[in-house]
Amino acid sequence: MDSCITLRRAQVNKKLRICSIDAQGELGRRIRDMGLIPGAELTVVGKAPLKDPVALRLRDFTLTLRNSEADHIVVEPAE
Repeated sequence: MDSCITLRRAQVNKKLRICSIDAQGELGRRIRDMGLIPGAELTVVGKAPLKDPVALRLRDFTLTLRNSEADHIVVEPAE
């Protein structure tokens, strides 16, 4: 668990696995509704020039998250 970082700090083109979602309430529900649940694997495919938003590849679709949302998602490298 010590290799876990927030999604905002993750490097582009690295395969990651979600450790936990630290968001509560409406934001937590929205994040989970997008398929971002513990154990899911994803890849950060890009970041905007000012680092916000973050583009992710999850299963067969791409989605973007604001950094304020990405801060609530804790990931680790997927081996």
